[in-house]
Amino acid sequence: MRSAAGGRFRADRADRRGGQKGGFEEASAGTVEAEIEAFAAAGQDFEAFEQAVRRKVLAGAAQTTERGLNADRSDCAVPTAPCACGRAARYAGRRSKTLTTVPGPLTLERAWYHCDACRAGWSPRDLARGLEGASLSPAAARMARLTAAEVSFAGAGELLSELAGVRIDAKQVERTAEALGREIADDERAVVEPAPRPAPTMYPGLDGTGVPVRPSEVEGRRGKQPGGAARTREVKPAVVWTAESRDGDGRPVRDPGSVSCNAAVESAAARDTDPQPSPFAQRVRREARRRGFDTAPRQVVLGDGAEWIWNLAGEQFPGAVEIVDIHHVGQHLSDAAKALHGAGTEEAGAWVRQRRHELDDGRLSRIAAALRTAAKAAKNEEAAAEARRCVGYLFRNRRRMRCPQFRARGLCVASGVVEAGCKRVVGDRLKRAGMRWTLAGANAVIALRCSRLSGRFEDFRERRAAA
Repeated sequence: MRSAAGGRFRADRADRRGGQKGGFEEASAGTVEAEIEAFAAAGQDFEAFEQAVRRKVLAGAAQTTERGLNADRSDCAVPTAPCACGRAARYAGRRSKTLTTVPGPLTLERAWYHCDACRAGWSPRDLARGLEGASLSPAAARMARLTAAEVSFAGAGELLSELAGVRIDAKQVERTAEALGREIADDERAVVEPAPRPAPTMYPGLDGTGVPVRPSEVEGRRGKQPGGAARTREVKPAVVWTAESRDGDGRPVRDPGSVSCNAAVESAAARDTDPQPSPFAQRVRREARRRGFDTAPRQVVLGDGAEWIWNLAGEQFPGAVEIVDIHHVGQHLSDAAKALHGAGTEEAGAWVRQRRHELDDGRLSRIAAALRTAAKAAKNEEAAAEARRCVGYLFRNRRRMRCPQFRARGLCVASGVVEAGCKRVVGDRLKRAGMRWTLAGANAVIALRCSRLSGRFEDFRERRAAA
């Protein structure tokens, strides 16, 4: 059998000199076969054997692909070609281009045309194959982008090398992923296709979460660090979902697969004199239209009580029911209990449990009365101030805290979906130890993640391919 492999190898060498066609393919099979025999005879580690076979198979496939593509010289059939500037470009010979592909590196020879008028040069074959200006093949680029959407750029490079044998350095992964993210962000702004049949009740939820950025991105901004410095910028996500399903107690729960997310580091503020809503308000509006929120029979906006959320909701969705997430109300009550009675004490626990029962029953006046009484009896001004702040929070959002009425209508009163969206889109990828982002880089990766997690990535790819 080894002599047969040697014969195939000689046939391959003959084919390289212009000999029998197909010799290389036979040699590749023979080489792998010889590798298997050698490992079997030597009793090598099976994992090492698998890796070696993969390397051999991929290398053989890369060489076969390279030879086949370079054998086609039909791309230089004409002496001139029309240039984008309107002039004629002349054939300037063949030029090589090395690509990282899934099988391995390929060096391709392509016809090159040069325009003397605008001094531009290009390869018609690169344009036809989508390789203009690229050093990664489409499949390798897709692998880099998808892994970079889930793990760090360095981690993506390591995974590609370990799992697929494709070697792409972290910087190239970063450039590739961010370039795609920018394309997706542009597509998201340009394409809004409303859902044909919205659910009976639809929920957009709005929130904000910080993402660590480079010092240049927070220069001159106030923050929470010592001395008032800032280290983060706020990502604002708009999460839309439906909740027609019910749990064992008959309460609405998120419908599987119904969540979409749209987010960016951008402002939600706008002046009354501005001709357009704020960038984030426009984003929220696009996402709502895309999901068919405008035509849903019941429209509900959930948020954490932040003033900017309700300002935006009132401007964009004036007819929607507004609900403050009950868990956020509970957190405010818990903070007041800690300030008044001490963190972790039995008295604080009993106090907050009583207030939460009252919240569930819609007895906001009792909660406010309990807070005012506690503020007067507080041992220090800091505790009293915390209690008064909680009273103000309840008063500002009182019409959004009518839990019994909302539940009676079958509406969600908790926005855990929004919290989960913040964590999934932003926290899991952009808030890892040591990360510091530029705004452009953060927004590009956020756009890529939103597209994938919302199930819109394939639609984007189809539009991109058809363009």
